[in-house]
Amino acid sequence: MPESLRYIQAVNAALAWSLESRTDTVYFGEDVALPGGPFGATKGLHKRFGSDRIFDTPISETGFLGMALGAAMTGLRPIAEIMYADFTFVAMDQIVNQIANVRYASGGRWGAPLVIRMQQGYSPGACAQHSQSIEAYFAHTPGLRIAVPATPDDAYQMLRTAVTCDDPVVVAEARMLYPTRGEVRLDAPVEPIGGAKVVRPGRDVTVVAWSRMVSAALDAAGQLAADGIEVEVVDLRWINPLDFDTVAASIGRTGRLVVAHEANVTGGFGAEIAARAAAECFAHLRAPVARIGTPDVPMPAAPELQKAVVPEAAAVVEAVRKTVAA
Repeated sequence: MPESLRYIQAVNAALAWSLESRTDTVYFGEDVALPGGPFGATKGLHKRFGSDRIFDTPISETGFLGMALGAAMTGLRPIAEIMYADFTFVAMDQIVNQIANVRYASGGRWGAPLVIRMQQGYSPGACAQHSQSIEAYFAHTPGLRIAVPATPDDAYQMLRTAVTCDDPVVVAEARMLYPTRGEVRLDAPVEPIGGAKVVRPGRDVTVVAWSRMVSAALDAAGQLAADGIEVEVVDLRWINPLDFDTVAASIGRTGRLVVAHEANVTGGFGAEIAARAAAECFAHLRAPVARIGTPDVPMPAAPELQKAVVPEAAAVVEAVRKTVAA
C-alpha cells in the first residue's frame, strides 16, 4: 500500500533502500552524516548504516566529486550530495570533463555509475548564489543522465533508478518541494530510466513542465477548466534521456504548446523543447510555442522581490490564455 510521505521523507526512504539493498552504495557530502543532512534528507541513516557507508567530507566539491569518480571506477556506486546545486560550479571540470567522459575516454573499460544529488531553485530569503535552477547546464553535456522529480513518489522512484543506472546521474530536486506530501509506492519495482508522464489530460493546449513547475501547471489547469479551457499537463521527469515522443503525442492532440520551468528563460531547457516542437511537430501547431521562466536577472534574496520574478500558476494561466487565443 502507498504511504503518505513528505518529499524529503521520500528521498530519505530511497537513500535507505539504496544503502540497504546494495552493499556497493556509499553516501557522502557536507553535513550528511551526524547532522542528518542540511535539509534532513539523511536523517537517521548514519546511525543505521555506520560511518563506513555514510560520512561527511571537507568543504571541497571538486575533491569529493573526484573521489566519487574514483570510487565508481573501482567497484562502488557512490552517491555524492551537493548542499546547494549552485556549488557544482566550482567542480564543473570533474563533472563535465571527467565524470561525463570516463566511459568514452577509456574506450568502455571504465564507467561512472554514480549519483550527484542536489537541490536547486529559489526559497524565501535565499540569495543569488543559492537559488539557481541549473538543469540546462548539465543537459548540454553528453554522458550525463538528468532527473528532475516533481512529486514525493517520483523523488523515491527516480532516485532508486539513478542508483541502479550504470551511467552518472544528476538528480536535481527542487528545495521548495521538500515539505509537500503525497502517496509513495515504497514496494514498487525499480523503474527503467526515462519516461515523461501525462499527469492531466486535456484537449486545448499542452503544458510541458518539470520539477516545481508541474504543480504550478496543474494549479493553472484547474483554474482554466472553470473557463472551459482544458489543459493537458506533461511532467517531463527526465531531461536526459528525453522522452519527446510523449510530448509530441500530446501536441498532436492539442495543437498548442506552453513550456514552463523555473530556470532563467534564455538558454533554459524549455528552449530545447520549443525547438524540437517546431522541427518535429510543426504540422500540428496551431499557435506559436510559448515559454515561461524566470526573467534573466539574478535571483533576489527578498521574498517580495522573489515573488515578482519567479513564475507561478498565474504566469501559466496568462500564457495559456494567449496561446489559445492566438
